Amino acid sequence: MKKYCLVILWILSGFYIHAQAQPSFISDSLDAYVARALDDWQIPGVSVCIVKDGKVVLTKGYGVKKWMTDEKVDENTLFMIGSNTKAFTATALAILASEGKMSLDDKVVKWWPTFKVNDPWVTKQVNMRDLLSHRMGYETFQGDFMFFDSDLKQSEVFEKFSKLKPMHGFRAKWGYTNAAFAAAGEVVRLVSGKTWSRYLQDHIFSPLGMTRTTPDLAELKKATNIAFPHTVHENKIKQIDFGKLEGMAPAGSISSSAADISKWLLAQLHEGKIDGRQVIPSVAIAETWEPHSILGNGGTAFNKGHFSLYGLGWFLEEYAGRKIVSHTGGVNGFVTSVTLVPEENLGIAVFTNTDQNHFYEDLKWEIMDAYMGLPYRNYVGHFMQLKHGYDSSFNQQMAMKRDTVKMNPKTTLPLSAYAGNYKHEIYGWMDIKQSGKSLKVRFQHHSMKELTLEPLGGNRFLSTWNDPLYGNRVIVFHTAGNLVRSMTLRVGGFIENTSYEFVKTK
Repeated sequence: MKKYCLVILWILSGFYIHAQAQPSFISDSLDAYVARALDDWQIPGVSVCIVKDGKVVLTKGYGVKKWMTDEKVDENTLFMIGSNTKAFTATALAILASEGKMSLDDKVVKWWPTFKVNDPWVTKQVNMRDLLSHRMGYETFQGDFMFFDSDLKQSEVFEKFSKLKPMHGFRAKWGYTNAAFAAAGEVVRLVSGKTWSRYLQDHIFSPLGMTRTTPDLAELKKATNIAFPHTVHENKIKQIDFGKLEGMAPAGSISSSAADISKWLLAQLHEGKIDGRQVIPSVAIAETWEPHSILGNGGTAFNKGHFSLYGLGWFLEEYAGRKIVSHTGGVNGFVTSVTLVPEENLGIAVFTNTDQNHFYEDLKWEIMDAYMGLPYRNYVGHFMQLKHGYDSSFNQQMAMKRDTVKMNPKTTLPLSAYAGNYKHEIYGWMDIKQSGKSLKVRFQHHSMKELTLEPLGGNRFLSTWNDPLYGNRVIVFHTAGNLVRSMTLRVGGFIENTSYEFVKTK
């Protein structure tokens, strides 16, 4: 497709683009497409990176770093990349293995003798590949209410993880397990003698020239030119706080920019080389791209899939006959995607600073289609239509529940009976106090979160968090005679889909 041998570098308003024979979507339509999506999806800022055939085609920012300001995003603006961190963690262990310092088939207990999971036999069998490919038997996101955005230290995360009973058999079913990647980061420290963050800095970021990328949340908050986290709540953009991710850092705490991530994409697509230098051993790249777990058939809105797999820190699938190596990331106020199409020598990254959009995936597919010569599909329009349908249904349901609350329905027991102290066998305690006609809930390990419960009648209550990321759910108490026995807690699917049974202690 390329007809030009000479690459001319343009410097234009904080971004650069190589003047090559680009698909018309990239050269003529991209800016308008992104601008429209910023409005449609209510996204303050977006950062986009495209690399092709060993060259950086585009690194560009759109919109603003902070809502209601004129602080423009550029190619060096830092965004939290969420679970795109996982590929870096997996690569760190793969590098150590390539150097003969350990093996990815090593049992975790070889390097971490005190490592534990719920089953003593499984504890002895878990190896590095199990940690990195989500095949330990846990349900997707199981335990994340405890671990994600909590006050827990990393040692406390591991202690609670050791008590969590998997919902499936060991290696029987794929289930996305963030705590396993936190454990992988600890193995990096034990094998290398360096902290996970120091190892990444010394062996990946600095050698690749990723000078602004950081895995440290404290460093991010002190940095200049950073994107701030936002959500969309009740159809309004709202700036929120950065999440508390220190206890789960190797699963999702890295922040990077379009300019920096271009170097990661180039190295991935060229067997670990950049500017002719071998930075990451080619065998380490190959290990992380090797299929380990089966998810299913896969597929997208406009493409039938034939497989969906997971490697080590990467999703692996087929799209239009090409192998796709990719991942997404979502943390408080950010959703992002990183995509590699090795057969097209194409890499794409899309970073956004809200956690309530599908655009970070929509744009990726449009760019891929353009380079593959496929027709324009309008992914944004398709998923916006789905969103409008979902929002309409959700708003109707919420309106009905709010109307029920206004009717002051009678609870099974007096409201005061539901107040008290409750305990979950792994999480710890939560405390419920009556506040007028509602209940207020505080949690031992979530000091910044508060839950309001409003009666829906009987033992059912409508839950509303002070952080919209945690969602609205119907909460059910369990009573026997004149006593409250327990409460089943459910949070939004962004956090976790499994439930927690808190038993009343007093």
